[in-house]
Amino acid sequence: FTGIGLSEAKARETLRNGALSALLRRAVLQARSALGPALDKATGTLLYNTAARLKDPKHLGFLVGYIARREILTDLQLSAALEYVRSHPLEPLDVADFERACGVGVCITPEQIEEAVEAVISKHRAALLAERYHFNMGLLMGEARNQLRWADGKTIKNEVDLQVLHLLGPKTEADLEKKPKVAKARLAPAEKQKVAVLENGDIGAETQSLLEQLRGEALKFHKPGENYKTEGYVVTPNTMALLKQHLAITGGQVRTRFPPEPNGILHIGHAKAINFNFGYAKANGGVCFLRYDDTNPEKEEEKYFTAIREMVEWLGYQPYAVTHASDYFDQLYTWALELICRGHAYVCHQKVEEIKGHNPPPSPWRDRPVEESLLLFEDMRKGKFGEGEATLRMKLVMEDGKMDPVAYRVKFTPHHRTGDKWCIYPTYDYTHCLCDSIEHITHSLCTKEFQARRSSYFWLCNALDVYCPVQWEYGRLNLLYTVVSKRKIIRLVETGAVRDWDDPRLFTLTALRRRGFPPEAINNFCARVGVTVAQATMEPHLLEACAREVLNEHAPRAMAVLEPLKVTITNFPSPKALEVLVPNFPADESRGFHKVPFHQIVYIEETDFREEADKGYKRLAPGQPVGLRHTGYVIAIQNVIKDVSGRVIELEVTCTKSDVAEKPKAFIHWVSVPLACEVRLYERLFLHKNPEDPSEVPGGFLSDLNPDSLRVVHNALVDSSVQSARPFDKFQFERLGYFSVDPDSEQGKMVFNRTVTLKEDPGKA
Repeated sequence: FTGIGLSEAKARETLRNGALSALLRRAVLQARSALGPALDKATGTLLYNTAARLKDPKHLGFLVGYIARREILTDLQLSAALEYVRSHPLEPLDVADFERACGVGVCITPEQIEEAVEAVISKHRAALLAERYHFNMGLLMGEARNQLRWADGKTIKNEVDLQVLHLLGPKTEADLEKKPKVAKARLAPAEKQKVAVLENGDIGAETQSLLEQLRGEALKFHKPGENYKTEGYVVTPNTMALLKQHLAITGGQVRTRFPPEPNGILHIGHAKAINFNFGYAKANGGVCFLRYDDTNPEKEEEKYFTAIREMVEWLGYQPYAVTHASDYFDQLYTWALELICRGHAYVCHQKVEEIKGHNPPPSPWRDRPVEESLLLFEDMRKGKFGEGEATLRMKLVMEDGKMDPVAYRVKFTPHHRTGDKWCIYPTYDYTHCLCDSIEHITHSLCTKEFQARRSSYFWLCNALDVYCPVQWEYGRLNLLYTVVSKRKIIRLVETGAVRDWDDPRLFTLTALRRRGFPPEAINNFCARVGVTVAQATMEPHLLEACAREVLNEHAPRAMAVLEPLKVTITNFPSPKALEVLVPNFPADESRGFHKVPFHQIVYIEETDFREEADKGYKRLAPGQPVGLRHTGYVIAIQNVIKDVSGRVIELEVTCTKSDVAEKPKAFIHWVSVPLACEVRLYERLFLHKNPEDPSEVPGGFLSDLNPDSLRVVHNALVDSSVQSARPFDKFQFERLGYFSVDPDSEQGKMVFNRTVTLKEDPGKA
């Protein structure tokens, strides 16, 4: 390897890669047989790059032949050759077409290079004379290369340098000075947050970073119809014909799907999956299906179907079509018979316990005759076997070592859509890829744990000779201080730790909606996490920060008092209540005002009054007046009234117009003629970051519950501007935080959930 120009370190690194070193050895031996034992460094580099970048080793000899005959001389030609063989997986290759695509035999003369550079410089002459050597010379190189694709890059650069020198002369001191950087215009925060809720397929002003990320991923993903360019994709003699049919049906459109199981409520991790599947389709002009994987009838309930669709639409996405795995049960059954007929599946009688794990004993029924499996499978369908007595298994070994995954099992449970028609139901391993094939999905996007099923995905489609989509994996999104597993949430509900799936302390999507998180905030959070292959485990305060950004722009202001203290203004200037105009958004008064009554009796927070003002305390105290926000008045203590226990129950104050009073140290919020309400204040449900980790919480997640995760304020007061608010309406209660109207609200008693505080608690960061 050092003999072909590799450094000793590179040669040793190559030897550590068995597959690469074997290919490179073959390439070098073939080249030496044609060129002799001494290979120059340029040839060696081409051979190394061929071995390292070639996806299908069967083309190695073909490409090395062109290098040895000096017909592929540059890395540019080699890149074109590698792309050609990747794009044409079927034998035999069209040699003439290959040579055209790789520039074989193309000779570029110095005169052609000179003419091309001359034309490019003439085009940019005015800008060159104005900017001189600060002009982007790479632009000249690029345009000249576009005209002469197979020309040597160094020769073009030398010609560009020569002609620029001839035009401009030698560099001056001014030319040597660095060009000043131009500041890029930045979007205002409000513009960044705009989210358009559009039908899938329309591209609008959604979170810019998300769409840009997803468009960026398109560079790594295959184009529709070019599935065979994906590493690991299996090409059969029928692949190209099936892809041609696929393109005729889809018109080359990107198609994705979001395939939840309807046996639970979606959580924050699903939000990333929704954003990735629907967002990738939207970003690339495609469509996304919402497909329910309804193959487990005993766990599925109608409420889950409804809630899943509601959450998808709440996040701003409209499915291209809503489908069910059960829509295709007849076709899946027909294909199961075909799989048996082709010798790829058999009926097995091993018990579930016997085939669990990665090293189960081989099935003694693996080689039973096809006719026997067909009869037994028909008996399974007719209900002649009990649950667990027979399964249909596929003959393959998966990446994780699992052998012969189950395709069908017996379940005597009526299905919510098909009733009693079936007593056998397909598994995920069998159903998923075939439903993708039926719907002509182009990109089957799933989380990383399904990577072990990729080979079975390709195998099953190819075993049945049907269109085979491409499975791509991405990293899951997890949050600290929570649990999202359906089983554990059910335990929390059963033990009374939370009320239901939508308890605002959970991180299900219905819970986040109830707590008041805007869908835009969740989408923005997913965008910030990014479309990564690695699993992402995030702190909840990052999601809360996204909520603050959106709510600050969209939640109108109101005033509320959680711990009311009565204040009587003894010299109130009017016999009846005054009306005070309060801006909905103080930073932008053009967005309107609302009116609140200002009466002789107002209520302030207990914590906004002290009988003795400590150093640094700026709010109301004897001898220390405060302003009442938005009223134009300053109040000063006249009398402090206490009950028999010595607790302060009322203040009597005097008021003075703020334009004549001395400017107070602080302005406080207040309410007058208020509405009674209940306010629910939430903290983290669990005390530890990883409540499911035995090393962190030996007693199990139920032992880690935070006793202070919910505090209910029963007798809070809120100003009357919110009286017409509906469930899920959001407000910023001045100085208190962001709050959302809870569905428990009734006539005469509103209920508010605190979504987040106004500022992040440093202790939680």
